[in-house]
Amino acid sequence: RPASGYLPPSRTNRNSLESPMSIAQSMLPEFDQEMATSRKILAGVPEGKGDWKPHPKSMTLGRLAGHVAELVGWGGTILTTSELDFAPVGGPSFQPTFFTTHAATLKIFDDNVARTRAVLQKVSDADLMVTWALKSGGKLLLSMPKIAMFRSMVMNHIIHHRAQLGVYLRLLDIALPGSYGP
Repeated sequence: RPASGYLPPSRTNRNSLESPMSIAQSMLPEFDQEMATSRKILAGVPEGKGDWKPHPKSMTLGRLAGHVAELVGWGGTILTTSELDFAPVGGPSFQPTFFTTHAATLKIFDDNVARTRAVLQKVSDADLMVTWALKSGGKLLLSMPKIAMFRSMVMNHIIHHRAQLGVYLRLLDIALPGSYGP
């Protein structure tokens, strides 16, 4: 035990009678926190402003909000498949989500959160180490272990676009809810 008396939580605390916590179980509190914060930001998106964008090269507000709503669903895909091809040869291409109404967008988001959380709760450490690939037209864009892809393409990606969405809302003079506190 360190001099401070603080003993950080450990996945392999040998002095505990409990089983070690899985990687996925250790991620659930973070997942829940980030999804709750993302939902609060999505709930602030105004209806009727879907075509607004702060710059000609920027994504529209409707597409950005739709992207935040759809991103979490990629988690379920990453954890239950070996790859995703955005534009498979001979098959339908990925169709992006656009914000239309609060009810529709929050339903997409909530359904994706529930599906991804259910999968995350059950995934094994071994499954998280399996390589997953992102492709377009059969061409490999990126591959890495599912755990890394989940963190990068789901958790980090949604935080990035949620922050971008917050900037859009501020530019529209819409009050933002607290992200990590009141």
